[in-house]
Amino acid sequence: MAEGPGRGKRPIANGPVVEAKPVAFVCSCEGTMPLDEKLLTRACPGHDMRFADQLCRRELERLKAALGPEADILVGCTQEAPLFEEVAGEDAPEANLTFVNLRENAGWSAEADAAGPKMAALIAAARIAPSQAPLVPLKSEGVALVYGRDETAIALAERLKDVLDVTVLLTRPGDVPAPRRSDFPVLKGTIAQATGWLGAFELTVNDFAHPAPSSRARLAFGAPRDGALSRCDIVLDVSGGVPLFPAGELRAGYLRADPGDPAAVARLAFEASQLVGEFDKPRYVTFDAALCAHSRSKKTGCTRCLDLCPTGAITPDGDHVAISAEICAGCGACAAVCPTGAATYALPASDTLMARLRALLHTYAEAGGERAVVLFHDETHGAELIDALARYGEGLPAHVLPVAVNEATQLGLDAFAAALAYGATAIRVLTRAKPKHDTGGLVRNLAYMDAIAAPLGFGEGCVATIETDDPDQLAAALAGVPVAGVPERRAAKFLPLGQGRELTVMALKELRNVAPLAVDVLPLPERAPFGTVHVETEGCTLCHACVAACPTGALGDNPDKPMLTFAEDRCVQCGLCAATCPEKVITLEPRIDFAAWAAPPVTKKEEEPFHCVACGKPFGTRSTIERIVSRLEGRHWMFSGEHARRIAVIKMCEDCRVEAVVNESFDPHDAPARPAPRTSEDYLRAREKKHH
Repeated sequence: MAEGPGRGKRPIANGPVVEAKPVAFVCSCEGTMPLDEKLLTRACPGHDMRFADQLCRRELERLKAALGPEADILVGCTQEAPLFEEVAGEDAPEANLTFVNLRENAGWSAEADAAGPKMAALIAAARIAPSQAPLVPLKSEGVALVYGRDETAIALAERLKDVLDVTVLLTRPGDVPAPRRSDFPVLKGTIAQATGWLGAFELTVNDFAHPAPSSRARLAFGAPRDGALSRCDIVLDVSGGVPLFPAGELRAGYLRADPGDPAAVARLAFEASQLVGEFDKPRYVTFDAALCAHSRSKKTGCTRCLDLCPTGAITPDGDHVAISAEICAGCGACAAVCPTGAATYALPASDTLMARLRALLHTYAEAGGERAVVLFHDETHGAELIDALARYGEGLPAHVLPVAVNEATQLGLDAFAAALAYGATAIRVLTRAKPKHDTGGLVRNLAYMDAIAAPLGFGEGCVATIETDDPDQLAAALAGVPVAGVPERRAAKFLPLGQGRELTVMALKELRNVAPLAVDVLPLPERAPFGTVHVETEGCTLCHACVAACPTGALGDNPDKPMLTFAEDRCVQCGLCAATCPEKVITLEPRIDFAAWAAPPVTKKEEEPFHCVACGKPFGTRSTIERIVSRLEGRHWMFSGEHARRIAVIKMCEDCRVEAVVNESFDPHDAPARPAPRTSEDYLRAREKKHH
């Protein structure tokens, strides 16, 4: 039997096998949004465009007819995605279905008639396959510790005793009635230290004591002790005190509620009852310790990620840091500020996000769209706000292109530079009025981007945040983005390749190539990940301690000649060179110098080598050897008097020096006798002699 065509291919009678286009269904949602079918067909040449009015009901058979084991279908609707997935699961479980929200993002808008280019752009971006983050397994057997002060903790344990293995720990309890039955342990103690995550908590408890079995009206506890250790899978904190963990609401398995709020305690009980079994969480950050610039030789350099991590998932670990995937809550701030690319975000990966931006902005421009504003937002808060604006307001303007990311705080210079390079007129990042994650890293990156974009002619404030929970305020902020007078400009076409710093540098270079103004040197704020180093050459001894400490190879040497070189495009401004330099002659200057990035490494200092007086081999620097000789010759007993000839050893290379020392009869301990110490008796004797 002859084999059928492969995935995505169809045979032509008596002809070759050709690639079939993926199908794109675009529905007007019962005529509630206009569709420019001609424009969409022209702007999406890679798709077999099919239009509908009620695809989810009356025309559902059209979708079924397009399904097949090799089908590749995009549907411009997310509301009815569960229905479409159910249909595909029954008829063609191997079909590839992709969904994009054209209605709330574009069609339900006061400017819907002009939203054709935007719809085409959203379809193109949706076709970029999402990157898959690896998963971290967590396992909970339901061993729970309820931490509280009084009867509230005991009542919570009563609720959960049938579904969890519960222990109650009361901190500094008052008069707590003794329970009638010992269905679960009730102990006394205060948690002094807490570590871990869902399925692997470890708690150090001070003032720990068991209750007396004879407790009558009130619980009476025995003699306390410190340093007790408790391990559990879940921690329920109704103590009303300070959270046991930084950003405790983001710690998997740690549930906390105000003991004075019965509704919150009830929710806590329900959430805890669901935390038994095996769970998978994304490994949000990919980390390459070899690239980390945290420390060298016990000198601290870069601490950007440590300063920003809200959960304590990042800790120093020798020359680099360690990132606990189990504790990481996925804010992405570490990846957004990492200067070397040691930490990169995986949901999505940077190159995937940039590929989406490229498809989005290029398709928008090719379809006739003008002055695009990219609106970055997260999947929960941002999508809900855009949905509310579409349903109850005027919707997003036709030139505002929404781009969903996992967390707004994951955005770094690479995404901002790429968006502007690919043709965006402005960038806005939508965040909560009270953010779930610290936005310090995001604000810092926006400040860097503004310092780069403004001198290049993209305008002041072309990148900024919109911090709101109100859809009307979102609409007002978008209406205030200055785009009317911004001239059109050419867009970069580069393909995003690589990860981390390599990708960021590529995006910045491409941004410079399409910038309205040709500026080579851009000063940056403090702690920016780009810059130069200045070396006071008079004080530099070319010891090359800075070269050994530099984690990126920005500082280099020359094996044939005493020389210090510097490659500016590799410098991440970690400060390890300045911290390591014994002469303290190195200072940092944050900046971007595009000309220096394109040039070969520059020589910061160069000297003539000193030639060995025995074999002529070059070693060290002439100035250093001559300075050492001048300080020792005739001034130190080992190189004076009968030992004056030994000064020649200083002028020899390491091999000849060893041979000379081995062959000579010289006692290094044969130093001149020290003068006798002067005692009080000597002083008194001299004074008495003077008086007589």
